[in-house]
Amino acid sequence: MPPRILITRPQPEALQWVSALQARGLHALALPLLATHAPRDAATLTRLHSAQAQLSHYQAIMVVSGQAARHFFTPAVVQALAVQAGSGPSPRIWAPGPGTARVLAALGLAHGLIDQPAADAPQFDSEALWSQVRPQVQSGHRVLIVRGSDQEGTHEGSGRDWLAQQLQQQGAVVDKVVAYQRSAPIWTAAEQALAVQAASDGSLWLFSSSQAIAHLPTLLPAQLWQQAHALATHPRIAAAAQGLGFGTVAQCRPALKDVAASIESMP
Repeated sequence: MPPRILITRPQPEALQWVSALQARGLHALALPLLATHAPRDAATLTRLHSAQAQLSHYQAIMVVSGQAARHFFTPAVVQALAVQAGSGPSPRIWAPGPGTARVLAALGLAHGLIDQPAADAPQFDSEALWSQVRPQVQSGHRVLIVRGSDQEGTHEGSGRDWLAQQLQQQGAVVDKVVAYQRSAPIWTAAEQALAVQAASDGSLWLFSSSQAIAHLPTLLPAQLWQQAHALATHPRIAAAAQGLGFGTVAQCRPALKDVAASIESMP
């Protein structure tokens, strides 16, 4: 029988994944390891609002996640982009995977503007995205990378830095803007008890973020992880789980069907 699965994504993605896995007959529960909110410092907000008001300056806008998409593409920004697309060239919108692409479409962005990795890519990440969008990039193009940061100011994703380097090597100008901030969640007593139990009862922790794993030592400082099991959606995330001490760590592609297939194949 497949194990109980803990979905560690931030809300609302956590509940969406719970519903999708439950629809396949799997026992899934939400236990977010990331909380997200709009930037709170004036300087970051000023840079964000400036970027949102200058869409015409960019040939492409890359959003690193669904959360980045939601925080950057407000209804007003989506409307401004639609007006621009109707009167002249519009920036391409780059997504690192199909989940982010679906969020962009749900926000009202035209499907024809969205680029993402090939459906059969081994991974959905910056490297796979680059193989699709590289032909678009010309010297002098401006590309905006929309990302998050944590409370300590650390920005999101070594893959994003790699993408910026590829763009600069092609002669593009890269701007970066923080659209949201991440922090450790505040767990209820019930969530705390669930996490402690799931560290040793055979539950499967589904990880889609290295930053989420990094919050576990703060949330459960005395917990040992040798009896815990993880399924990671990227090699870098798997390495983070192994580094924390998870007893077993498996990997799979981040698409729902691949995650579900991996879980269903477990003894």
